[in-house]
Amino acid sequence: MRVALLGGTFDPPHVGHLIAASDAHDVLALDRLVFVPAAQQPLKRNLPVAAASHRLRMLQLMIQGDARFSLDEIEIQRTGLSFTVDTLEEYARRLPEAVRYFLIGADAFAMLDQWRDAPRVVALAHLVVLTRSGGGGGRRDLSADEVSERVRAIGGNEAAVPQALPARRIDVSSTEIRRRVAARRPIRGFVTDAVAQYIDTNELYR
Repeated sequence: MRVALLGGTFDPPHVGHLIAASDAHDVLALDRLVFVPAAQQPLKRNLPVAAASHRLRMLQLMIQGDARFSLDEIEIQRTGLSFTVDTLEEYARRLPEAVRYFLIGADAFAMLDQWRDAPRVVALAHLVVLTRSGGGGGRRDLSADEVSERVRAIGGNEAAVPQALPARRIDVSSTEIRRRVAARRPIRGFVTDAVAQYIDTNELYR
């Protein structure tokens, strides 16, 4: 079995998350891609977020009917700060024979050395860094060699083989969506229709 985890706050989940997940599923030939919403991200602990129940429901609405994807509440159920190493340890226990991947954006990858037990993180799963093809904004995408070099520097010989996965450039973010909602601007096209309806019905981000 080939399984990948995609973690994040998902506040709210948007089409960029969905397209990145779809691309990863195809390129990595996955049997399953699991969305793992955080209870509270350690590096974002002072930022307000929607309640876990809302973020879980929006994810459910976004992926419903798509057999490629599933949702795991493991970090929400654990409560408190969400540490990736704990989640990967649990998946290593659950699926010891599986080929396990952990998907991470380039921005989060840049802060990997600040994560709890980063050497263990890169040992427990093949790190897949989602880079943005097409560049832009004066930023240069990471190469596969750069990703490998950094992961080896963190994990040494115990590190699982990482890779860079060019993702289509989708200029949308959860922050922008929240701002648009607060300004009473439309968000259809940024999120799925079901998620947009949920945000409106529950008056989130206003």
